[in-house]
Amino acid sequence: MFFHKKETIHTVDIKEADPRFAQLLLEQFGGATGELSAALQYWVQSFHIEDAGIKDMLQDIAIEEFGHLEMVGKMIEAHTKNVDQTEAYKSTLFAVRGMGPHFLDSQGNTWTASYLNEGGDVVRDLRANIAAEAGARQTYEALIKLATDEGTKKTLVHLLTREISHTQMFMKALDAMGKLTDPMFGSIQPDETVDIYYNLSSNGKDERGPWNSEPTFRYIADPAVESQAK
Repeated sequence: MFFHKKETIHTVDIKEADPRFAQLLLEQFGGATGELSAALQYWVQSFHIEDAGIKDMLQDIAIEEFGHLEMVGKMIEAHTKNVDQTEAYKSTLFAVRGMGPHFLDSQGNTWTASYLNEGGDVVRDLRANIAAEAGARQTYEALIKLATDEGTKKTLVHLLTREISHTQMFMKALDAMGKLTDPMFGSIQPDETVDIYYNLSSNGKDERGPWNSEPTFRYIADPAVESQAK
């Protein structure tokens, strides 16, 4: 059961309407990294999960994301309201589609369920969610840098902040399962190559780091020679 309270989580207060910026904001309404995508992704994932705590977390965050979608929608509405005769408005998607938000990204592409990343495994899904939050955070950071209206910036900073909060929640959930840094999940055991790093970059210098070094990995400096030896 859902109830809609006619009050946003964070105050949306726009002083200077900018329809061109509103078109950029569509990215977070009907775009791949937008709030609709996140809300639906987390909500659907919650039905795959048996752990009551993680199910609750996903549903709570999904509902918050619907609240964020409302905030983005209100910003787009405010930036396109009463400016329909301006040249700035006429140069945007709103000139044809009308004021307010639409399920389009900033380039006019329609929202699609192919943006969603859910697969029925809690570890896989939580890792996909961390990536989703990173994508949203990057988009918000770009929007903040382009925004000129202070009220818009304040709201966008709040939305960016909550992406960080959600990422932390997903990481803590993975950590509670012992899966934050463990690449293995599921019931199929890997074969004997699981700890091999193949050096397939011939740039004149073998770059080394924890991603290709003992004790986690066996470094194969020249895979071609190794293959011939076998």
